[in-house]
Amino acid sequence: MDKNKDIFGMAIKAFYEDHDKTDIIVHSPDFDDDIIPVDYLFRDFSQMPEIEQEALELSKGNLLDVGCGAGSHSLYLQDKKNLKVLGLDTSPMAIEIARKRGVKNAVCRDFFKLKDNKYDTILMLMNGSGIIGKLDKLGNFFQHAKTLLTENGQILLDSSDLIYLFDEEITEDNHYYGELEYSVSYKGVKSDYFDWLYIDPELLKEKAEQNGFSCEIIKQGENYEFLACLRMK
Repeated sequence: MDKNKDIFGMAIKAFYEDHDKTDIIVHSPDFDDDIIPVDYLFRDFSQMPEIEQEALELSKGNLLDVGCGAGSHSLYLQDKKNLKVLGLDTSPMAIEIARKRGVKNAVCRDFFKLKDNKYDTILMLMNGSGIIGKLDKLGNFFQHAKTLLTENGQILLDSSDLIYLFDEEITEDNHYYGELEYSVSYKGVKSDYFDWLYIDPELLKEKAEQNGFSCEIIKQGENYEFLACLRMK
């Protein structure tokens, strides 16, 4: 996600080793700058949103935690639910800290290059659809997920319908309103811009069906966020 610079890893490592609470800044050409408080990446179960708590409670079997960051979800699943967990992230320093925090199995790798293992649960939280990038890459995502799931496996994924951000009617201009570009920065070091996908639940259901998956919306929040469970048909 950091696109050549390990922004999240730098912030995670500084917080863990030096108690440095400097925020991560999120930039978008479409919106004002926002921040991610770095301590949020270290939250425990009681501090997590209900959608994340629900996803963790529904997790089972051999589990892949995609975008594990500092390892908060992986640690809960490993230590409290006694699941076999692989924490996965593209940030080398985040993986280093996840291991130091006690995640037994954490690797620095791209989800789309992962192979040679099968999982009962693929966990994709904190807007897990984001790493797909663009709507036209959903097909590739579903096909790759098929190679990683056991026969009765599940993908637990959260996202948000960004329709609420648009005051005026959205025009059809071949650009889906949930396709955004972001850059992140930390202490003056800024990443390249990268694509990030938010998807509305109805469109996710439609795309899942087209690619041989069922899609059940498990839980919806007050701010258009939702948790979906995807299974191969």
